[in-house]
Amino acid sequence: MNVLIKAATIIDPSSSFNGQVKDILIENGVIKEIENSIENTKNIEVIKLDNLHVSQGWFDTSVSFGEPGFEERETIDNGLKTAAKSGFTAVAVNPNSQPVLDNKTAIEFVKNKGNNTATSLYPIGCLTKNAESKDLAELFDMQNSGAIAFGDYNKPIANANLLKIALQYAQNIDALVYSYPQDNSIAGIGLVNEHVNSTRLGLKGMPSMAEEMQIARDLFLLEYTGGKLHIPTISTATSVKLIKEAKKNGLDVTCSVSAHHLALTDDELAGFDTNTKVLPPLRTKKDVNALIKGVENGTIDMITSDHNPIDIEHKKVEYNNAKFGTIGLESLFGALNKVISLESLISCLTTKPRNRFKIDNNIINIGEKANLTLFNPEIEYQFSKNLILSTSKNSIFLDKKMNGEVYGIISNNKIEL
Repeated sequence: MNVLIKAATIIDPSSSFNGQVKDILIENGVIKEIENSIENTKNIEVIKLDNLHVSQGWFDTSVSFGEPGFEERETIDNGLKTAAKSGFTAVAVNPNSQPVLDNKTAIEFVKNKGNNTATSLYPIGCLTKNAESKDLAELFDMQNSGAIAFGDYNKPIANANLLKIALQYAQNIDALVYSYPQDNSIAGIGLVNEHVNSTRLGLKGMPSMAEEMQIARDLFLLEYTGGKLHIPTISTATSVKLIKEAKKNGLDVTCSVSAHHLALTDDELAGFDTNTKVLPPLRTKKDVNALIKGVENGTIDMITSDHNPIDIEHKKVEYNNAKFGTIGLESLFGALNKVISLESLISCLTTKPRNRFKIDNNIINIGEKANLTLFNPEIEYQFSKNLILSTSKNSIFLDKKMNGEVYGIISNNKIEL
């Protein structure tokens, strides 16, 4: 793959070209030249787009595709194409399938489905067998087959001793443990955030305390065991405070936040749109402000779409009966581009998650592999159904104003625009 990118603003703090407008020549998937102007002497493909910006390729640490078992929601093939068009050169795929990814064979199946694609696929294996929170799954075998971390998607580990053992065992194989932050004994059958809006709308509330108590417990366990812990999709102000304090005390903990928890509040519930039924639930403006501050000051390490396709049969129903989840790959950049600084957004999609998951960073420098996301941060539009590439259309951002458009990616010696 040979291509010449014209007049691109480079956004990469790791590169000596950061902030500069340059031409970039790529030959056989490797950056050969970066100059103010490069002549197309070899008559190769040229990419010249309005207000073009390029960064290191984005990595989403929480994506669900359904396959195997829920192909009607999303296949891996279409999911990876969607990710590529949305700017992601790598995705970590949750074990949110049937059967779940709790063994070597399942990991290899998903991994092989992602071969020879522009967007790299990295499976997350279940922490426990059948994601039932009873016995540890085959972590070592799954790691050898390509699993980059272990956790039961959106299912908390109720048994504290099991998580303790998992953190201890994982140290022997230098593995990262996910722990979903929810105490089900507190959350109960809650549907939305327990606050003014849940009372006004007559919807069963889920207290913030359900998340915060679980995080506090997990951090105590981490302090006791050591090891590496990742807490996905936090949503409350107190959660940010707890993790900030844990980091200050030297614990090896990271966390992520979803795009919709940075951009939306539980005021969205007023229309009873089941696309707003997400886990964790949308919280208050106070929580949103704390999450944004946590991203900007470095307490929150990663931003994810938490892309979770749900078929229409499980979304176009009464609010009580709808499944939790929203798609988010296509809308992440446009939803957040003006909510947080571009520098923080790019950092939380590139170097921070890649370093945590030990995935190569390809700096935008001569001699490096071309792993690039191409985008325009200055265009405004409304996010409509025709912009959704996913098989399922359950987007929480439908009809919302977007700021910024993704053109596509250059990665794995392929172009997806």
